[in-house]
Amino acid sequence: MKDYVCKALAYNKMVRIYAASSTNICETARKTFGLWPTSCAALGRCLTAAAIISTNYKSDENLTVRFDGDGPLGLMVVEASNGHVRGFVSNAGVFMQYNNGHLAVGKAVGNGTMTVIKDLNLKEPFVTTLNIQTGEIAEDFTYYFASSEQTPSSVGLGVLVETDNSCKAAGGFILQLMPGCDEDTITKIENVLKSIKPVSEMIDSGMTPEDIIKELSGGEDYEILETQDIFYTCPCTKEQYYRGIKSLGKKEITSIIDELGQAEVTCNFCRKTYVFNKDELNQMVKEIDNKE
Repeated sequence: MKDYVCKALAYNKMVRIYAASSTNICETARKTFGLWPTSCAALGRCLTAAAIISTNYKSDENLTVRFDGDGPLGLMVVEASNGHVRGFVSNAGVFMQYNNGHLAVGKAVGNGTMTVIKDLNLKEPFVTTLNIQTGEIAEDFTYYFASSEQTPSSVGLGVLVETDNSCKAAGGFILQLMPGCDEDTITKIENVLKSIKPVSEMIDSGMTPEDIIKELSGGEDYEILETQDIFYTCPCTKEQYYRGIKSLGKKEITSIIDELGQAEVTCNFCRKTYVFNKDELNQMVKEIDNKE
């Protein structure tokens, strides 16, 4: 199944539902970083949520989500824009389980802060920093929507990891109440959420995002609005890192030339390495001299 987000209205158009399949995104991240099961589950959940949210963004608008916890996972950063998403964790080699056998994502993340940065090309980006609630990622996004965007929501995220560490199935949903949603509808939704399977199990059984929306609608009428493909992509370029090294200044670049003879930079998000040889570094120094 390809990765995509499906958007719908349900419960007499009083509820907005997003559902996504994201197995390929999570497997790409797993291969890129050599993620162990709990690291894969944590990053995969965050990638899925950010990808869903970003489908409401234009291509020049960006979402950044940071989980800075004190657990062994370390810092987790995800960036997304219009369905294109990328991310990393400080420690790829985390495998922790609860007594019931489920991956202990919350323990791996630990206590700390969740920061959401929305850059909508206005004067300043919108920055929200909250305490991590459980570290299980879905509950933290639920709390973010309620506290920062004043939107009552339910978020479900799941990543099913195979015994060989590969990502077998991944997906997620975001269900949000529209203003004026009545108590009877809320009760129906609560009952549905209590009865549905974990989202990763639904994806693994072959259910599509449309099927998940039907399930979340609890037999009520619903309207599919649109679908959008989502991808793991990294737009980094050598030119981008050229400018970054050049910004270090003449003294630092000259020191690199004298001590190392070249510079190597590895992208945090895709692990691609860019090498700048002595000639390129000398060119940076020349450009700095010409500008002064």
